[in-house]
Amino acid sequence: MPLRPRPRAVLFDRDGTIIEDVPYNADPRLVRPMPGARAALDRLRGAGMPIGVVTNQAGVAKGLFDADALREVNARVEELLGPFGVWAVCPHDDGDGCACRKPLPGLVLRAAEALGVPPADCVVIGDIGRDMEAARAAGARAILVPTPVTLPEEIAAAPEVARDLTDAVDRVMA
Repeated sequence: MPLRPRPRAVLFDRDGTIIEDVPYNADPRLVRPMPGARAALDRLRGAGMPIGVVTNQAGVAKGLFDADALREVNARVEELLGPFGVWAVCPHDDGDGCACRKPLPGLVLRAAEALGVPPADCVVIGDIGRDMEAARAAGARAILVPTPVTLPEEIAAAPEVARDLTDAVDRVMA
């Protein structure tokens, strides 16, 4: 692993990264943290590292849930995992032509700006190729934490791969 300066902020994908992926979840009762997520996030908080969430939520555009339901789910995430300095959410679908939907860099750029950190000083941690591509497009470092839905080609293309969230945070803090 090459030696690099410690980042100034860490941005996490939501579904499949810090919480279990329940497709189009609009029910806060279904929010379940990924193993080790609270400890990993608290470690970053304890080190004074700003953290945020960058998440595509096309269920809003598809009419599967509304912005209020999304806020309730995100509030439950914070209840279980602690506070985040920023939530950058794309409510659009792939065909909407927005600049925020990953793999485009909009969410990463918005979150970095909200935290007052240049994107190049951020790390994006996610579970799929879109997360890695958004980080790369924004000029941020990217760490992939594969899950059963991560495609082999996404793993092969990832600039950095961690075993789990604990390993990803170890890499950030190194």
